[in-house]
Amino acid sequence: MPEQETLERAREDAAEGKSPSTQAGEFVREEIEHVREGKHGARSTKQAIAIGLSKARRAGVKLPPPGSSTSKQTRRKARQDSKASEKPHKASRKRSRAVTKALKREQRSSASPRALSRQAHQAAAGRSQKNRSAAAKKAAQTRKRNR
Repeated sequence: MPEQETLERAREDAAEGKSPSTQAGEFVREEIEHVREGKHGARSTKQAIAIGLSKARRAGVKLPPPGSSTSKQTRRKARQDSKASEKPHKASRKRSRAVTKALKREQRSSASPRALSRQAHQAAAGRSQKNRSAAAKKAAQTRKRNR
């Protein structure tokens, strides 16, 4: 369950009309913090991000489904998470405990600044030059507007 503070920040983002990915960023940030402070670990930076996105979908953030390059299992889980936000139910105590126990055994270095930087560079490398350029232009426009 996400922290109340994270839910509030995501709601504020939604009220300000920010994109679903920005709202989901709050949940990812929370997950990275959990790994950093030693609450649990993650096998990789991608896993920590995936846990954050899953929490966001379950909290009702209208994220688009993952692309066709992701596995069938991942797309199914994303649909399941989105559906779970419609009708919340109490999580299985046994499963929650098992997941927490498994994550506690994982490394903490997956949320280090170096690991996050490597992940960001890899993700950017997978995008086209045109796409990266468009994102930079959009960021520059946003920066100008928010001054």
